[in-house]
Amino acid sequence: MVGLAPAVAPALAQDKTVDLKISIWLPPAHPLVPATKEWAESITKASNGTIKTAIFPSEQLGKAFDHYDMARDGIADLTYINPGYQPGRFPIIAVGQIPFTFSDAKKGTAALDAWYRKLAATEMKDTHFCFAFIHDPGTYHGRKKVMVPEDIKGMKIRPAQSTIGQMVTMMGGTNVQASAPEAREVLERGVADGIFFPWGSMFLFGLDKVTKYHIDVPLYSTVFTYSMNKAKYDAMSPAQKKVIDDHCTGEWAVKLSSPWHDFEAAGKAKMKALSDHEVYTLTPDQLKQWQAAVAPLQKAWAEAVKKTGADPEAIYKDFQATVSKYGAGF
Repeated sequence: MVGLAPAVAPALAQDKTVDLKISIWLPPAHPLVPATKEWAESITKASNGTIKTAIFPSEQLGKAFDHYDMARDGIADLTYINPGYQPGRFPIIAVGQIPFTFSDAKKGTAALDAWYRKLAATEMKDTHFCFAFIHDPGTYHGRKKVMVPEDIKGMKIRPAQSTIGQMVTMMGGTNVQASAPEAREVLERGVADGIFFPWGSMFLFGLDKVTKYHIDVPLYSTVFTYSMNKAKYDAMSPAQKKVIDDHCTGEWAVKLSSPWHDFEAAGKAKMKALSDHEVYTLTPDQLKQWQAAVAPLQKAWAEAVKKTGADPEAIYKDFQATVSKYGAGF
């Protein structure tokens, strides 16, 4: 590798300057924003300044729900995508959103990225895949106490993503669709009774002000990708493409998302310390009820994948093996 350095550097120096617009719909205070800034600065440095980056947080370039299409259409060059914001569109990666799949965010991110990297070119073919990751497992938070799945019946819930939306429907609840930045308002106005959300972000989005009860269990995770505009990537020089490739790895997926994982995990202790909030565990029997209630979601996932022409059984087997290999399971 050392011997290659002199050859690569002049090539980069002669390359045309590329400007990358990176769109993240999260607020600047979210740990993913400074982590992405560090990642972007590393890209610029590795390209000898020929790849310049600008980060646009807080839905400046478009709504959270639109970020895949924004990367596809070149409204932004690289975007932060929650595939679960568009139910049914990305059925394969949705397996990572089935409750009680992951217990550890960092190991889970490594596993998800290693597994999905082989499938992204098919499922997200309109964009250039960079990497996939999850957030630290989230749970139920609400204005009403929920102990068992039956308690969801008749409630209005803001789901974290499409799979949790299916779960709420199965349990007799009604889904209230709202992106993370809109979530506080729907709870404040009583449009929703509860929300599935990670711990630290409860404080970031002010949701601790509109909820009281919190289940202490790693109930679910949400999957995310960083994806790039294909034309932008294809127009880069070979040396610039290598810089992007070197920054679109499983290692970078873990490195970039780790500050967020730590931030979310710290939120649980913060919530437990509040006297006007109740953070409670489930009994083994209650946990079994939840696990039994969500079991049909795996079948629903398989049916959705089958419709794409892919083999859900083989995909699921590979997914489970990868999760097991990385020690990331529940």
